[in-house]
Amino acid sequence: MSRRKNIRVMILVAALLIGAVIIVAREHRPSFLRPGLRLNAYVTTQDGNVNVIDLVNLRSVARVQVGPALSGLREHPTRPEVWGVSTQDGYVFVLGAFADQVIARIPVGAAPYSLEFSPDGSVVYTTSSGTDRIIAINAETHAIVASAQTGKHPMLARLAPDKKTLVVLNRDDATLGVYDASSLAHIANVPVVANPDDVAILPDTSLVFVISRSQPRLSVVDLRRNVLLANLQLAGKPSDMILKPDGGELYVISPESHGLQVINTETHEVGDFAVLGDTPTRGVLSADAGLLYVTDASANRVTAMDINTRRIIRSVGGRNDSPAFTELLISVGQTPDVIRFDSEENLLLVVNKGSSDLSVIRARLGDQSLLTMIPVGDHPQELAVKLF
Repeated sequence: MSRRKNIRVMILVAALLIGAVIIVAREHRPSFLRPGLRLNAYVTTQDGNVNVIDLVNLRSVARVQVGPALSGLREHPTRPEVWGVSTQDGYVFVLGAFADQVIARIPVGAAPYSLEFSPDGSVVYTTSSGTDRIIAINAETHAIVASAQTGKHPMLARLAPDKKTLVVLNRDDATLGVYDASSLAHIANVPVVANPDDVAILPDTSLVFVISRSQPRLSVVDLRRNVLLANLQLAGKPSDMILKPDGGELYVISPESHGLQVINTETHEVGDFAVLGDTPTRGVLSADAGLLYVTDASANRVTAMDINTRRIIRSVGGRNDSPAFTELLISVGQTPDVIRFDSEENLLLVVNKGSSDLSVIRARLGDQSLLTMIPVGDHPQELAVKLF
């Protein structure tokens, strides 16, 4: 009798475990994924590898040796490919998503740092900071189709929403270069903040905002007249900036000031300030522009802020008659930096540089919690997410 009872208990426990696994799998699996579709994350590491993470089964599935000093990692908008650059060896690489292997290396000149795609993905732009050039590549044939001289040490190129204008940040001469996107014909150079690092362009292509991570200032450029309008003083050196989709506000994160500054893009004025934590570093805005998630590099967590109220989101616990309010602070790995959503904002992904892993977080409102942390290799750097 005792033996039969034990067998029944074992069968019941096994059934419960299988059921739990199925529930968890369904819980994190993006609802839009049909059989045959894949959702992967790609993380570069300091040793020149790209680690491929299956976001459905939450595990590492491949480690691809690419080359030294990888940068500019981005998913192609239409093709099942992930693109990036090797800054040290001077080439653009193309990683085929289905086979998880490098299918092309395209020499572009010394020290490329970043990539930009045309909206249809047919053209890829990069810069060679060692030869002071902007380069256009045919995404299908991998041939260089155009090239033009830039200012000194161009760091990145960005295509404006009008799809006609290309802007280039020239780091050493502190200028914003303006080009025709189709021909790469030079239009203008506009002085901006010293050592420029990143740009944000309004949806109507009227203004460009330029930050430098070494300067507590933000440049505002009129892109219709190609003139500098202002250099705004910030509370501290910025680490990231996020433009609201409607272009009405620009959010600038500063670790030095422990918070976020809101720039009114119409009046070019610094508006609200919100404290975010110890060392806020990088941010990502939800598609409805309601929530801003920010990594805190020294506190090893992610904070969620309500953009409309400028307040940290709070979760409610305790009894109904006496609720306890606590800040929504999601613990992650050590030194979190880059942060991204998946395709439908079911998952929030965080690259942890200190602990060399990727945190995967549920992103549904009311259920934001850490699912798992997946090792990705020493000193992870950049992140791309591809549905194919």
